[in-house]
Amino acid sequence: MTTQAGPTPDHILQTGFAFWESKALLSAVEMGVFTELADGPQQFDKLAGRLGLHQRSARDFLDTLVALGFLRRTDDTYSNTEETDLYLDRRKPNYIGGMLEMTNARLYRFWGNLTEALRTGRLQNEAKHGEAPFFEALYADPARLRGFLKAMSGLSHEANIAIAKQFPWAKYKTFADVGTAQGDLATQIALANPHLTGIGFDLPECGPIFEEYVEANGVSDRVRFQPGSFFTDPMPAVDVITMGHILHDWNLDEKKMLVKKAFDALPSGGALVVYDAIIDDDRSKNSFGLMMSLNMLIETEGGFDYTGADCMGWMKEAGFAECYVEHLVGPDSMVVGVKG
Repeated sequence: MTTQAGPTPDHILQTGFAFWESKALLSAVEMGVFTELADGPQQFDKLAGRLGLHQRSARDFLDTLVALGFLRRTDDTYSNTEETDLYLDRRKPNYIGGMLEMTNARLYRFWGNLTEALRTGRLQNEAKHGEAPFFEALYADPARLRGFLKAMSGLSHEANIAIAKQFPWAKYKTFADVGTAQGDLATQIALANPHLTGIGFDLPECGPIFEEYVEANGVSDRVRFQPGSFFTDPMPAVDVITMGHILHDWNLDEKKMLVKKAFDALPSGGALVVYDAIIDDDRSKNSFGLMMSLNMLIETEGGFDYTGADCMGWMKEAGFAECYVEHLVGPDSMVVGVKG
């Protein structure tokens, strides 16, 4: 006789202790484990020595990374997986570890105050203790800014490639990436669409970093930097305006203002392309998008993530005639508004 299995606490416990897994990976990125192994497999003693691991913890730590699927082990020799070799080697263009480094250095400790944030509605980052707000301090430090913008490129790179391929660029001639950061979205659009010319629009401090990036990718003849603030300056007059990981930083009124400014800058038939970790309309599936919204609670005064229906509502309120949502990669989707 068999009986139906009842509920178990497995999922509860796995989620409750998930910070163990997270910190193991973040520490591995911080110490350069995957970059160290990018040149080839290494025997345990050599790898532990090069990483500076204490003998008490070295084998447990490396085998934890094996058990979590971030390393492989054959006998006493360790190597990267295909994913960690591609995305966590600091020397590769696909490196996404910059954002994980920032998560380790900043967000990990700030998320320890999530309960307080949920009960007060107030941010929990540096500004909570009277320090300069994160972005203000960031833009005042050129070296730190460069690292952050590179990290943003790594985080957004796959979605940027998808936008460059999926959006109907053949209908248009010019574009501007608003809040362009290092310029990866503008670069990918230009690389995939040789007929386009574009603008990267951001604060002046981003200019040299942007120009270096587009030059290195061979599109500086068609993509240029335009300094400005999307709060105080008009947006560039182009056929298509893109905003990647921008809207979620701001409160509702600011979101609507940015969408309206984009509408005003576009010609008839022009388009606004917004992308973030768009929450599904049922608010039950895209857990990353929902947790990113909680991260905006931790990091900003009024920012939050949103559903595709939310964004299309703001676009229609601004005057866009046609709106739709299209999935990109992972948790990211784009919301497109076309001006009538």
